[in-house]
Amino acid sequence: MRKRPGDFEVLSFDCYGTLIDWETGIWDALQPLIMHNGGKGVGRGEALALFSAQSNRIEASQPALSYPEVLAQVHAAWAAETGLRTTLSLDHDFSRSIGSWPAFPDTAEALRFLQTRFRLVILSNVDRAGFAASNRKLGVEFDAVYTAEDIGSYKPSPANFRYLLERASADLDAAPGRILHTAQSLYHDHAPARACGLANCWIDRQRLSLGGAWGATAVVAERPEVDFLYFSLAELAEAVRGEDS
Repeated sequence: MRKRPGDFEVLSFDCYGTLIDWETGIWDALQPLIMHNGGKGVGRGEALALFSAQSNRIEASQPALSYPEVLAQVHAAWAAETGLRTTLSLDHDFSRSIGSWPAFPDTAEALRFLQTRFRLVILSNVDRAGFAASNRKLGVEFDAVYTAEDIGSYKPSPANFRYLLERASADLDAAPGRILHTAQSLYHDHAPARACGLANCWIDRQRLSLGGAWGATAVVAERPEVDFLYFSLAELAEAVRGEDS
């Protein structure tokens, strides 16, 4: 019999792209650089694709870098690739912008409900300080938070998902089969989560399943299987509510 979302005990979440609207945050944080160059720049879609390519390259090649250091290097590389002049100050400001990235409008309310039914865990490609700044917008206290700073590598490395499984077992006594990994990114989350044997729930905010744009996430040539698909966190929450009716 097919499981329902409510059959799981733990929801592990990606944060940026799933709970936090990082594409809006990234685009807004690039505006000082664009204005520094007299308004010259590229469109939002191209800007996000360049961000994706640069951040994935830097995270894979330098996994020990802190996330602010990754962002600073991404900003400098983004400027160079688009022919814009940057400064160390602009690079630094971009690297510290994560706390200003907004939550999706449905995130806090949905999380508050989901916390009544599940234990909630974060598995994120940031440092602890960056997540703490974002967590003020999320409206809940998570049962566990695991970041790239803790793990020493960035998703989609399998090490991050092995860490999730090991720590969830030790910290929450959660067996792998009781965890539902919930995320937007096929590249960062769903492909490696499936490879590690995790059940997964796709929050398809970009509506890629209907032909939407990839935005700030890398293109995945072969779409991984997903156990559940919703277009927002609110839809997941509503599905769980509906299991009781």
